[in-house]
Amino acid sequence: PQLPHGHMALPSFWKVVEDSLQQSGAQLRAFCQAFDTVTPSPGSQPLTPAEERKVLSLVSKHGPDKLYQVTSNISGSKDLDLTLLRGQIVALLQGADTKGNTSRWLVDAGGPRGFVPAAKLRPY
Repeated sequence: PQLPHGHMALPSFWKVVEDSLQQSGAQLRAFCQAFDTVTPSPGSQPLTPAEERKVLSLVSKHGPDKLYQVTSNISGSKDLDLTLLRGQIVALLQGADTKGNTSRWLVDAGGPRGFVPAAKLRPY
């Protein structure tokens, strides 16, 4: 079987390969940008009235600069760990756990208090 570009000189053949790879790369980048545009970020999800009341109570208790939003679902595995859903708002109580580990933060989730991975929180 003859390759479609088998008759071409090698430099021309590599040029065709390179061009098609660049085109595929551009299509992939365009797709990724479109995907990022279509997928809502956690921040753009409207809060339910119950969540809104909880946020207001957290603000009044802890101040607006202490509020963080959960960036992905958290399932607590240890004692005192909280299980939270992406998009939930929490207030930072302490930027470390009882052993001084700064990758686990103590938060108030509007009632329950416990530890969550700091990496799954972002300022609200």
